[in-house]
Amino acid sequence: MTLSVSDPSPRTKWTAGALVVTYAVLTILPLVWIIATGFKSPADAIAYPPKVVFEPTLEGYVNLFTARTRITDEAMAALPEPTSWYDRIVRDQGMVIAGPSRYGERFLNSVIIGFGSTFLCMVLGTAAAYAFSRFKVPLKDDLLFFILSTRMMPPIAVAIPIFLMFRAVGLNDTHLGMILLYTAVNLSLSVWLLKGFIDEIPIEYEEAALIDGYTRFQAFYKVVLPQAATGIASTAIFCLIFAWNEYAFAVLLTSGTAQTAPPFIPTIIGVGGKDWPAVAAGATIFLVPVMVFTILLRKHLLRGITFGAVRK
Repeated sequence: MTLSVSDPSPRTKWTAGALVVTYAVLTILPLVWIIATGFKSPADAIAYPPKVVFEPTLEGYVNLFTARTRITDEAMAALPEPTSWYDRIVRDQGMVIAGPSRYGERFLNSVIIGFGSTFLCMVLGTAAAYAFSRFKVPLKDDLLFFILSTRMMPPIAVAIPIFLMFRAVGLNDTHLGMILLYTAVNLSLSVWLLKGFIDEIPIEYEEAALIDGYTRFQAFYKVVLPQAATGIASTAIFCLIFAWNEYAFAVLLTSGTAQTAPPFIPTIIGVGGKDWPAVAAGATIFLVPVMVFTILLRKHLLRGITFGAVRK
């Protein structure tokens, strides 16, 4: 068996494989460390040198989901025996559970705002991208550049005007206000990405559907959308990641009702300082929805990245 000129040599394959493995390890290591920190005790979390081998505990997760208060030794002795494992963990810290923490509410706000803005962005972005791709829009290139230019501005440059505008119309610290804001920010990305996907769909398919008696909307819904599903899925992932991780707008425009998890996690304070296991536990749980969403759509994401790369 002879190798062609374009086939890489075994040494090249081993080198490329080693580089890929090294990059994967360096990329995953911080994530693994955050997950591990969530199962450490506060002392192990700040130990130097850092502890790789430690006795796992759920103290960080208990501290994340509960509000605790310290009581005197006499009051502690007068309490009945703890009725649950998490109550026992808190008692070992010399405290009692005063109630649930606000992390659950903040996490739910992230779900509502993140997925709500992503859905709205996909609906508007798909419609706008289809119009730019299929119809003769006056000043199309100028409009597309203007849409793209909105993505170039740093959030802090428009944060103050948006805060004043939201306060004037009553959208400050509301779910609707944050959904509309994230939709507006992500719309430029969705329009540009989806226009590229729709451009790759032959227009002859729609023309055949129109000849068969379909309306324009039916042709769009039954012909274009199924073939653009790959692009919609991959674009939705990028839009969700931005809305899920966004910090600057969330800090400035929310404080209670609609505050999301990113500005809340750094405020987790423990006895005597920052409770790093609780912070790591909150970050770990915060990663799960986006990770699951990306895994479910991974096939579409991989196809979307290479869509249109090879033409017949």
